[in-house]
Parts: sequence; structure tokens; C-alpha cells
Amino acid sequence: MEEQLWQAITQLAPLQPSFVSVTYGAGGSTRERTHATVARIVKDTALVPAAHLTCVAASKDEIAEVVDQYWDAGVRHIVALRGDPPPTDGGRFVPHPQGYASAAELVAGIKARHDIDISVAAYPETHPEAVSAQLDLDNLKRKLDAGANRAITQFFFSTDAYFRFLDKALAAGITAPVLPGIMPVTSFSAIRRMSGNTEIPGWLETMFDGLDERPGPRALVAAVAAADLCKRLYEGGVRDFHFYTLNRAEQAYAICQLLGLRPKEPCA
Repeated sequence: MEEQLWQAITQLAPLQPSFVSVTYGAGGSTRERTHATVARIVKDTALVPAAHLTCVAASKDEIAEVVDQYWDAGVRHIVALRGDPPPTDGGRFVPHPQGYASAAELVAGIKARHDIDISVAAYPETHPEAVSAQLDLDNLKRKLDAGANRAITQFFFSTDAYFRFLDKALAAGITAPVLPGIMPVTSFSAIRRMSGNTEIPGWLETMFDGLDERPGPRALVAAVAAADLCKRLYEGGVRDFHFYTLNRAEQAYAICQLLGLRPKEPCA
């Protein structure tokens, strides 16, 4: 996985993304591995890493230590998330007794320690655990009011859902950027498992029908479908996109090619 990650970084670096987010488990399954990966990005590349940090199974002191380590390594961007509960908790988030109970609290704790750039999560079609769309939006505002600089959305396939969400966010007093999260369909069955509250339109299912066992055609269709989504968002005024690459560079690179973005320097 670590080798696959660095291959993706090498291929995508010439496109000069604004930042590269690294989740827990990228290059390994522990925070130590993630920290080493992020520190290596700072040291060995010109990319700006954004390290994911969650509240799960960690005290405030442990999180403070992680934040300090990132800061000392030169990391100046963190993606602050509540995090998914471990299977041992039956799918229900249980805060650490000495930890943070929410992403908003985590953001405030990070900001109190260092003046660091922070991104948080947003859900155009509502978080699966949210009681209502309004309460979910209220939670996003709390995270931004606590000091977050921007939000990155869960992946979606409906531009209408995204633009309706932006309108509601603006009406709620949210003026921070809300970047659309774009997920190329590397596996339609996997997308269905991860979708949560995300609507999967019938046309998309039809487009990928029969392609789960045909990776070549599926990759071509996925790139075109994602690029089309980006073009429709662009027509609506969107200028920044966050791609969920899953450590696979080819799809993101192909989408950028379709959108007219070219490398700023020759690829190695």
C-alpha cells in the first residue's frame, strides 16, 4: 500500500494539486505510519499534505501530541474528523473518556494549540447518523465557527443536491468554501456499500451495469462520468474539486486530462 501511495504521488504531483489529504491507514494501519507518510511528503516533495485526524479512541493529550508532531514535521493542514466508530462499539460512536466528543471540539482543540489550516467534512445529502438535515447543517456550522477554514463534501452524484446544499449553507451563514468531493467509480458494488445516504441515480447504475468484472472498460466509463460531473459543477461556478483517489492515480489523472488540466512540468 505504501508503494502504491508513492506511485500515485509521483504521477499526480506534476498536476500541482492545492493539497493532498492522507487518511489514517495510508501506507499502513496506524497513526505512526500515517505520520511517517505525511512527514515524507513534506520532506521529499513540493506537495502540501493534509493529514487526517479523528477523535476515535484517543484522549485530548494523545491528540495534542499528534498535532505537535505534525507541526514539528512542517505539516500546516489537518483534516479534522469525528471518525467512524470501531466495529467493537457496535457502529455507535463513543467518545474517549478523556477525549473529544465531536469534530467541532476537535477543531477548537487543534486551533488552541497551533494556528493551522483545518478542513472538515460536509454532507450534501445528510450524514447517515444525523437526526435531520438541518441539525447536520448546524453541526457543520459549529465546526467552521470553531476555526475550520473549509469543508470537503462526502462524494455525491447529483449536482442538484450539491447546489441545494450550498444554498442552505449560505442561508445558515456559512461562507467558508465547501469543496465538492468527487469519487470515480472504481467499483460500483463498492460505491453502493459506501454510499450511506448518497443517492445513486439510475442512469449511473445503468452505465456501469456488467462492468464490475471488466476493469478496463469500467475505468474508461468512470473517468468520463466523473469528468462530466465536474464539468456540470464548473458550469455552476465551482472552481475547486477534491478527488478521492484511493491511492490510484490513473483515474484522477484521466479526469484532469478530460477537464483540460495539464502537468506543469514534464513527468518523470
